[in-house]
Amino acid sequence: MITVNDIVKSFEGNVVLNHVSTEMRDGCVNMIIGQSGSGKTVLMKSMIGLHKPDSGSIEYDGRNLPDMNEKEIRTLRREVGMLFQGSALFDSLSVIENVKYPLEMFSDMTPAQMDERARFCLEHVNIPEHVFNLMPSEISGGQQKRVAIARAIVLNPKYLFCDEPNSGLDPKTSLIIDQLIHQLTREFNMCTIINSHDMNSIMEIGDHIVFLKNGKLEWDGSKDNIFDTGNEALEDFVFASNLYKKVKSAHQTEGQKHD
Repeated sequence: MITVNDIVKSFEGNVVLNHVSTEMRDGCVNMIIGQSGSGKTVLMKSMIGLHKPDSGSIEYDGRNLPDMNEKEIRTLRREVGMLFQGSALFDSLSVIENVKYPLEMFSDMTPAQMDERARFCLEHVNIPEHVFNLMPSEISGGQQKRVAIARAIVLNPKYLFCDEPNSGLDPKTSLIIDQLIHQLTREFNMCTIINSHDMNSIMEIGDHIVFLKNGKLEWDGSKDNIFDTGNEALEDFVFASNLYKKVKSAHQTEGQKHD
């Protein structure tokens, strides 16, 4: 679990995070949502140590990130997986070499053990063996994303951060990636944090949703109660499209039938 306690972060006097507190839960897909400029990217970057809060704490199972020394931060890095927007695979490395890279950096495995672990992770995200030695430019965008997920979980992380994981993908492939992330989160009991504005992802796999507005925590809950929050700002964001307005209307009509 990652516990965010009353953090404040500002840049040149501009407050971007204003006393935000929330918990990112184990075995759940925790989604940070909000309009551009709401502070969601700064919150994620603060949680992974790229920004140091002006005040407040960010605790990884009781360990306060801002207070950690170099050795403690290096230990934590081994517990964190990152799925970058656009996959961010190394063009000069093959698929399996990309997945082995974190093991070479942060583990003391033998080459044979690294190869075995990389193969296990690639197979787990449904990458066939004939793809292992191809270069990233030789595979599809959906396959690149799955390879990036394999790389993110290769160190068996406790915490998985995903920045817009469906960016650039078609709707069908996006759904596959969503389901894969959700499956892996449950299977390995990871604390998964996703920064997203993809409403399909939010409604499909949002176990825990954190909604920010103007740097403040406006609402948190799950996809199961997002239809009945009564929060005007959240509803304006979530149900902005005509499609989701119809979904909400259908949900309310169904609820009235059971009253």
